[in-house]
Amino acid sequence: MSHLFSPLRIREIEFKNRIAVSPMCQYSSKDGFANDWHIVHLGSRAVGGAALVLTEATAVSPEGRISTADLGIWKDEHIEYLQKVTRFILQQGSVPGIQLAHAGRKASHNEPWNGDKLILESQGGWKVVAPAGIPFSAEYAIPEALTREGIEKVVRDFSVAAERTLKAGFRVIEIHAAHGYLIHEFLSPLSNKRTDNYGGIFENRIRLLLEIISAVRSIWPAKYPLFVRISATDWTEGGWTIEDSIALAEIMKSREVDLVDCSSGGIITGVKIPIVPGYQVPLADRIRNQTGIYTGAVGMILTPEQAEQIIANGQADLVIMAREFLRDPYFPLRAAFELNEDITWPNQYLRAKRKK
Repeated sequence: MSHLFSPLRIREIEFKNRIAVSPMCQYSSKDGFANDWHIVHLGSRAVGGAALVLTEATAVSPEGRISTADLGIWKDEHIEYLQKVTRFILQQGSVPGIQLAHAGRKASHNEPWNGDKLILESQGGWKVVAPAGIPFSAEYAIPEALTREGIEKVVRDFSVAAERTLKAGFRVIEIHAAHGYLIHEFLSPLSNKRTDNYGGIFENRIRLLLEIISAVRSIWPAKYPLFVRISATDWTEGGWTIEDSIALAEIMKSREVDLVDCSSGGIITGVKIPIVPGYQVPLADRIRNQTGIYTGAVGMILTPEQAEQIIANGQADLVIMAREFLRDPYFPLRAAFELNEDITWPNQYLRAKRKK
């Protein structure tokens, strides 16, 4: 058996292979509700053989949305349709996961295809919050610095979202602490200029994330995995570093986080990132092999052979793919076909399994 199609067991969940669908914003919700687009988008990737299918960034509060069209889980009414999504994914032998998120200072914008412009409060937008009153760029709102009460609300929102996640039938939670959104804003010294217990030294800047992890883990059953997505480096001087990520991973491992999803960047504009196929894989490699925690590799993973080598070389435990899944929802089936791997195909697709 190829390494890519070997199973992986984390807690009481077994992933049938090492291929996961990365969270990909669809900007197709109204008032946070999932709809037919989500069941087709996510369900087709489960039909295509992915072991884990993660939702897009799912807002834990209305003010935590990137846009008015974000998926949400801030009210009980969101649960019912999400149950349809998770039920279908499970029927395909895949594991449904959700990424819980708060956009922080990057909130209150239009969808990308509608200009990705700031929505003012007078136009239906909302107050944007962050660790400090520093905007992401001139095109973004000047955020309000979160008070202690505001921080407590954020933690509580993640906790209640975890309760709803369980009712909705998900089996994996991923906390979104990457890409310049709220939790990453606290982690990075480039955006966190606080002088209280949530700013300054490393131990203070990671405090919000650790409080969210504790709050979510207190709700989330011990039998189910908990992932955290981080930007493992800000790619710029004075920012968050891979060494910070390794130190954080050690702490998260002791707090019952099972896997670190290793992305990067997103905290400020104008950063030069060496984007080539597999450019973020070394980040997952270093964190995995220096801490012993499971990692997911992301970023320009394009071919079955490349994905196979990442797992075979022990650089990561999962390949978590986005754009290639947009191009090919059935990437795992194609990978098995090209690698001559005998896996279970949907009965409806069996005629395509054999090369002759």
